[in-house]
Amino acid sequence: MKNIFVICFMSLLSEIAHGQQNEIRLYDGPPPGSEQWTWTEGINNNNSAKVMTVYNVVHPTLTMFRPDPSVANGTAIIIAPGGGFHFIAIDHEGTNIANWLTKKGITVFILKYRLVRVAGDNPFDDMINARDPKAWDAEAIPYIPLAIADGRKAIAHVRDHAKEYKINAEKIGIMGFSAGGMVAAATAFGYSATNRPDFVAPIYGDIPESIQTTAMPDAPPLFLACTQDDEFGFATHAISMYNKWYVAKRPVEMHLFTKGGHGFGIGNPNNTTYNWLDKFLEWLNSND
Repeated sequence: MKNIFVICFMSLLSEIAHGQQNEIRLYDGPPPGSEQWTWTEGINNNNSAKVMTVYNVVHPTLTMFRPDPSVANGTAIIIAPGGGFHFIAIDHEGTNIANWLTKKGITVFILKYRLVRVAGDNPFDDMINARDPKAWDAEAIPYIPLAIADGRKAIAHVRDHAKEYKINAEKIGIMGFSAGGMVAAATAFGYSATNRPDFVAPIYGDIPESIQTTAMPDAPPLFLACTQDDEFGFATHAISMYNKWYVAKRPVEMHLFTKGGHGFGIGNPNNTTYNWLDKFLEWLNSND
């Protein structure tokens, strides 16, 4: 009986170790462009939807989720959750997705990128109740290049440490949601050898023409998912980026669901967004 207990206990410790979350700072010192930021990062679900939000990010980090070694396949995905560059929906568009992907053998890194400084501790409801949504969006404009730089830095970091993280340096992709979708999509343009993603997946991404250029001859394979009834009209963004890859004859797949709205996260069982991750995994495996 004692031996069985010891075996079970050691097995539990092993399982915890495999999925252990390690937070890694992307920059050794103050990140370039925000050297004078001194405010404190916050996290809570103190909002009307009980969405866990991270806000006032000063030091960008990656939080690693490891798959069990028995299923690990060497693929890594950096996830950039959304939040209008005012907060990060760390569970809804981060942890929930990471837990699903690690079960499929993928190593996941959740990216906390730099954000607009907010005064209170409820940026989610500030977004919902904004009297002037355009002004709220405009607050983010100076911060977007910093967030995109963090996305590029994340790819370079993971590739530089591929051996340490036990992943394939040629199977490092980035997935982003909403504002995080902009971060992810931007890395598909103007990359270098060190920060080129091996695949890119903007999910209901905010991908304005201002960050899009012509797809490069070696543009990474692209997976897009959005809904026709997205409240922000981001379906047109996905279509625009799809067309650039199609014209350039680069690998691209798009799923434009009829219903599901914006922010469907891991998927809504009441509509066809529910199995989008299965479609993504099928696509990813087909591009090996």
